[in-house]
Amino acid sequence: MQELTDIVQIKHEVLKLTAEHAFAGTLFDQSEQIPYEMIPGIKPRFRCCVYREREIVRQRVRMAMGKLPIDVMYTDKDSTQVVHVIPCACEGCPISKITVTPNCQSCLAKKCVKACPFGAITSTPSGAVIDQSKCRKCGKCVAACPYNAIVEIERPCRRSCPVKAISMDENDIATIDPDKCVNCGACVTGCPFGAISDVSMMVNVIEALRDEGKEVVAMIAPAIEGQFGTDTLPQIKQAIRRVGFDDVYEVALGADMVAYSEAGELLERKEAGEKMTSSCCPAFVNMVRKHFPDLMKYVSTTVSPMVAVERYIRSQKPNVVTVFIGPCIAKKNEVMAGYVDEIDYALTFEELYAMMCARNVFDTDGEVQEDGDEDATRYGKGFALSGGVTGAVKRVLEERGETADIQALKCNGADECRKAMMLLKAGRLPEDFVEGMFCVGGCMGGPATLNELQRSKKVFEGRLGGADSVVRNVEDKKLDQADIHRHN
Repeated sequence: MQELTDIVQIKHEVLKLTAEHAFAGTLFDQSEQIPYEMIPGIKPRFRCCVYREREIVRQRVRMAMGKLPIDVMYTDKDSTQVVHVIPCACEGCPISKITVTPNCQSCLAKKCVKACPFGAITSTPSGAVIDQSKCRKCGKCVAACPYNAIVEIERPCRRSCPVKAISMDENDIATIDPDKCVNCGACVTGCPFGAISDVSMMVNVIEALRDEGKEVVAMIAPAIEGQFGTDTLPQIKQAIRRVGFDDVYEVALGADMVAYSEAGELLERKEAGEKMTSSCCPAFVNMVRKHFPDLMKYVSTTVSPMVAVERYIRSQKPNVVTVFIGPCIAKKNEVMAGYVDEIDYALTFEELYAMMCARNVFDTDGEVQEDGDEDATRYGKGFALSGGVTGAVKRVLEERGETADIQALKCNGADECRKAMMLLKAGRLPEDFVEGMFCVGGCMGGPATLNELQRSKKVFEGRLGGADSVVRNVEDKKLDQADIHRHN
């Protein structure tokens, strides 16, 4: 086993060992041994002591098994919360929000002292000193210093959260407010100590794969191409089948269905003088639902591409077990919260990769099975990137010969999404259609990807192919006959 010094390595190793035991049928007897498999001996690898390291691993194993970390006290507010703090892993980040840096010149103007309304700053020959017991974190000294020698620092988890759902308890341990959290996963990647993670459905999926009486199909998000280096989509699909899945479907086909449906809905709303937002990003929809509830009426009534392709699959195979696989943590919440009730499980690319490693699917050769019947268009696949939804919807309108002047706003990231909703709430949004992508870069910038965005995006765009006609693709496959609208 490689030396564990990086949170990405630690998370992967936990998932891989959990998957190995789950496939072998030994997990529930041996789960308590995984911390010792990862951290033998008494020498600490990445924290203060080996005992804390093992406890952190033990809590991560619990989450990999679909359980909550011990000491999480707020689950009674929302049992479908996916993202949680691992208390034993949280460092408490003992940093002062307002800090004087060595750049302080002990200047004679003493602007920082004069600016502070609480008398918290004292000038000394060695530099300004802040009495943290008096400081109220107002930031006036930060603005006043001519040398920028006083800085305002915020804990990384709080800074990363776009909806201000993270606060600190009396012990300075981070806590998440489920009433505000949209399960976007930004804090999962934002915490430098990996103290925040997401509950997994991986073990449930493996148990379904081991059940010979069940047919289990994978539904892969468009963003998967580019996550496995130079491997092509047929190679990735074959590796997924070697893990144990009976079949693999592209969610990009559901994206074609969504573009087809949303184009028609957008025209109807335009004629009625109404605005509309996209519905494919669950974190964006969660933000509207929790933080702008009055604006839910503007969210497209079309379901997400994940649900659309699942309904297409069930129209052919009613009794299959469906597993979505993508870069998105919020998809788990979409499945668990009951906003849609068809999907059985949702996995991330990180969890899929751990299962692939556990099954050692990379060392086998053989002829790659080519799929063609379920091919999506280049526009459906383009949902993986920011602007892709808008491009696909406009393509459908173009194919139908619609001449309506549709103005679209492409929101690339949480900040832009929030600003757009504030404008919509104030009645000052000029555009007709809002594409809400909560992750910068779109789904390919999701929190559970395997590669850095620019690297995977380069591979993805280099291979972006498929048919050009969304309308023909949907109608030829009779996908337009499926009901892909929300029922709640």
